Amino acid sequence: MQKNLKIDIIAGARPNFMKIAPIIEAIKRNQQTGADIRYRLVHTGQHYDKNMSDSFFEQLGIPHPDVNLGAGGGTQAEQTANIMIGYEKLLLQEKSDLCLVVGDVTSTMACAIVAQKLHVKVGHVEAGIRSGDWSMPEEINRMVTDSITNYFFTTTTIANDNLKKNGIEDDRIYLVGNTMIDTLLKNRERFQQPSIWKEIGLERGQYMVMTLHRPANVDEEKKLKELMNEIITHSRGLPLIFPVHPRTAKILQNMGIQHPSLHMIEPLGYLEFNYLVEKAKAVITDSGGITEETTVMGVPCMTLRDNTERPETITLGTNELIGTDPKAIKPAMEKLFGGNWKKGSIPDLWDGHAAERIIKHLLSLNRL
Repeated sequence: MQKNLKIDIIAGARPNFMKIAPIIEAIKRNQQTGADIRYRLVHTGQHYDKNMSDSFFEQLGIPHPDVNLGAGGGTQAEQTANIMIGYEKLLLQEKSDLCLVVGDVTSTMACAIVAQKLHVKVGHVEAGIRSGDWSMPEEINRMVTDSITNYFFTTTTIANDNLKKNGIEDDRIYLVGNTMIDTLLKNRERFQQPSIWKEIGLERGQYMVMTLHRPANVDEEKKLKELMNEIITHSRGLPLIFPVHPRTAKILQNMGIQHPSLHMIEPLGYLEFNYLVEKAKAVITDSGGITEETTVMGVPCMTLRDNTERPETITLGTNELIGTDPKAIKPAMEKLFGGNWKKGSIPDLWDGHAAERIIKHLLSLNRL
């Protein structure tokens, strides 16, 4: 019987931070009631833009990382290698009992591999989600991570089914809900009005929010230009607020896309961005995580992708997968402005308590 449970919590990129914040809080609550559990927060340094990294620690009350591997930049292979080298050195210096990885970024896969090779068990938060699209780096990360995970913490029964199809036993799968929604619900009353709100006189339900960053949408200038033109043409003059991902900013600069209704702004902090999302008429995105947030907040969402690893946002939520063909924009906008967008509902266990369930399961496993 193990008296103390020491967990490494891995954070590497923007989506990770929303998911680890409630897990750390749940550990601290359990410590206060006498649970023998400790954590070491490992920031791999995969993202290093201040608004996409540091501000998340500040806004969400995440403590300063115990370790920063500084593995940002380079190709995917270089980044993966740097994370693995850094994390291996850390485990060789001081081993943990469990490596807890979240989501599907490079850091998730890299640290899971290192942990298993050094005989440290792996827990995967948000396990089992699949898009079926092997052209997405995230899909490879998910598949590799889940193939070497010990404990699977899932957001929906769809993810459970995906894991079972891969031969994972029921007793290693734990349906816990969505830790990103834990963060959303906790911080909803703290959302902060960004400066753009007053600068251009935004009003609730009278603007749209955009995010685009996937290669299928932004790497080809002609395709991106067509998408942007269709969105601008059919949004009926409503302001389009576009916090521009650094990757996309470089491409847009070369294209000279301008329009009075298009407002391209710097990436926003978590509290500012979700302030805009909550009050928007609709969101246009190619992000997976944002579709979960719009589902919980009841905001219509158009996803410019041909597949999604979060089908529950479509079957239950407010999201529609409209594809990457620019011609799909017009009918989607007509549906929105015609008042025919679905209302949606919230998936089971997306109630703000997923992290508590995860820690409860880990403490129970530690007693075995």
